[in-house]
Amino acid sequence: MKPTNKGMSFSFNCAIEGFLWAVRTQRHMRYHCMMAVGVVLTGLIFKVSTLEFILLVIGIVLVLFAELVNTACEALVDLVSPNFHPLARRVKDVAAGAVLLASVGAATMGYLILAGYVFSPAGELQMSPLSGVPPGEIAVFSLLTVILLVVLLKAWAGRGTPLEGGMPSGHAAFAFSVATSVALAPVGSVVALLALALAVMIGHSRVYMGIHSIREVLAGAVLGAGVTWTLHLFFG
Repeated sequence: MKPTNKGMSFSFNCAIEGFLWAVRTQRHMRYHCMMAVGVVLTGLIFKVSTLEFILLVIGIVLVLFAELVNTACEALVDLVSPNFHPLARRVKDVAAGAVLLASVGAATMGYLILAGYVFSPAGELQMSPLSGVPPGEIAVFSLLTVILLVVLLKAWAGRGTPLEGGMPSGHAAFAFSVATSVALAPVGSVVALLALALAVMIGHSRVYMGIHSIREVLAGAVLGAGVTWTLHLFFG
């Protein structure tokens, strides 16, 4: 066997080709890249601090890294198990879950950094969100808490999927969490009633379509409204 002298440049080229192949073949990878460009441009437009920019870059790298690993796992599974196998599906699902977790974490980090710039009132001096409290932080974290609890309860109950069926209704929990945050914000009673009406309509649609029972929708509504109200009460 002849020795090779391909060296570091060859390995570097292979790494670039692997990244480009993932971008060409994976739709979600292209979406992540476009979002990364948008986040970087937003940071440059609002002139975020060096520390904030570093955190944004870490979030972007984390998501892209998770998507690359997910793509590699999918290719490997397709190679060793071309036919359907339950364990092959689990490998793909877990790898995709890693991407989802990284994306949620990066989105939360981006919100904490950019919210103070993007949602600052007109004419008000923009200050680093790291030195204060970002607007709407309790509403956002209430929503994340509700979603996490819905996933845990569905996993414990062993019924339905994360987006369809099972106890409790995730759509109802999400809708009533948002409606509760709106009602607790200084927006006026009309807006609060409209938000509540929209949440009720979403819950009714889940029952009408036969996806959830009335009990599952009520459980989701109580979970979303109760958790959000409690967090606002103690930390608002």
